[in-house]
Amino acid sequence: MNRAKNFSLTASLVFVTAANCFAANPYIGTWRFNEAKSKMHAGVTKNNTITYSEEGGKIKAIADGTDSDGRPNHSVWVGKFDGKAYPVTGNPHHDAERYRVINDHSAAIEGLWGGKVVWWGTITISRDGKTRTALLHSTDAKGKKFTVKKVYDRV
Repeated sequence: MNRAKNFSLTASLVFVTAANCFAANPYIGTWRFNEAKSKMHAGVTKNNTITYSEEGGKIKAIADGTDSDGRPNHSVWVGKFDGKAYPVTGNPHHDAERYRVINDHSAAIEGLWGGKVVWWGTITISRDGKTRTALLHSTDAKGKKFTVKKVYDRV
């Protein structure tokens, strides 16, 4: 009887631990740009949708929108939120990104060009999981710092 009780307790503990380890990543899913809640800056890429998916132990981010000249843009990033830079294809403003986890719902992000940071900021998923907010900082061609706020709603 005692053995059965111990086995049951151990099995329950293993199940709960496994469930917590594989808890849903709040970034995973498709996000649609909310222009009314966003604050943009001239020359910044506007991503109409961003889709995060899990791919072989990494996260894949696909962004579809328009570049600073209004032309269609499709970029892809595959990597981890481990602070290391991973390549981006299809983006005219940066060739790599690195994410670093801040907490369960926030990550620091940097865009790099040739290994040099060209923009930086945070991406936060709301506690209810319905809103993704990117607060990004950069410097324009004249050396003036600026900030954009890109807000997305979960589709």
